Amino acid sequence: MKIICSIEELRDHLRGQLRTAFVPTMGSLHEGHLSLMRLARQHGDPVVASIFVNRLQFGPNEDFDKYPRTFQSDVEKLEKEGVYILFAPTEKDMYPEPQEYRVQPPDSLGNMLEGEFRPGFFSGVSTIVTKLFSCVQPRVAVFGKKDYQQLMSVRNMARQFAMPTEIIAAETYRAEDGLALSSRNAYLSDSERAEAPELYRVLNRVAQNIRNGNDDIGKHEQLAMRSLAERNWQPDYVAVRRRIDLQSPSADDIAQKTPLVVLAAAKLGKTRLIDNLEI
Repeated sequence: MKIICSIEELRDHLRGQLRTAFVPTMGSLHEGHLSLMRLARQHGDPVVASIFVNRLQFGPNEDFDKYPRTFQSDVEKLEKEGVYILFAPTEKDMYPEPQEYRVQPPDSLGNMLEGEFRPGFFSGVSTIVTKLFSCVQPRVAVFGKKDYQQLMSVRNMARQFAMPTEIIAAETYRAEDGLALSSRNAYLSDSERAEAPELYRVLNRVAQNIRNGNDDIGKHEQLAMRSLAERNWQPDYVAVRRRIDLQSPSADDIAQKTPLVVLAAAKLGKTRLIDNLEI
């Protein structure tokens, strides 16, 4: 595996490649990330991964400086997966001058749910993904469904800008107890790790109620929030939305069984976890 930091060198190595499959990451890799590499290989060749902790998507009071960084371990894992190139730019490589041009998603997607609680997050994500796509020029790129709103934002951006990159969605990779794998899980204490799967259980209860025909969505959302709070979580949201655009479903949507997704974000101790479940 080649480890490349400069954009020019990356382009030199990939010149003429027409089937590049790309997996962007912020490192601290776990089995969920590695499953993305395997899916990428099914859709293209060579497989390129990136590791870059993107300052633009972190708010002023978020965990940029503390975000887990395990570069040597990440390299070993990617080598075992047969990744061809690891693009690992420094901030100076990626942002040699202040990134004054930004990609701004529409308010209807970028300012709700995660965007409401993390202002500027989706602009930061959209900007770095656009720049990484410009560097790698992949035919396909793989993103996990765990970050459901992010996946939708990137997919819509790629379509509206007519980017020559197909966005592939990967199913959420879970531990045996149901907890969605996340680099931030490393922040959890032992007792918090034992409690963490409750978020997925709450999502399942909401989804099951809706499948059973109980269509009072607001009630299900409120009960889920209360259930988490009673177990000492600090929930930001539990929300049932239409899969197609993440807008709240109407009565007609419920009656016509429009595909839905229930999404949640909550703090457990100092760790903020997100998850979702398609209905």
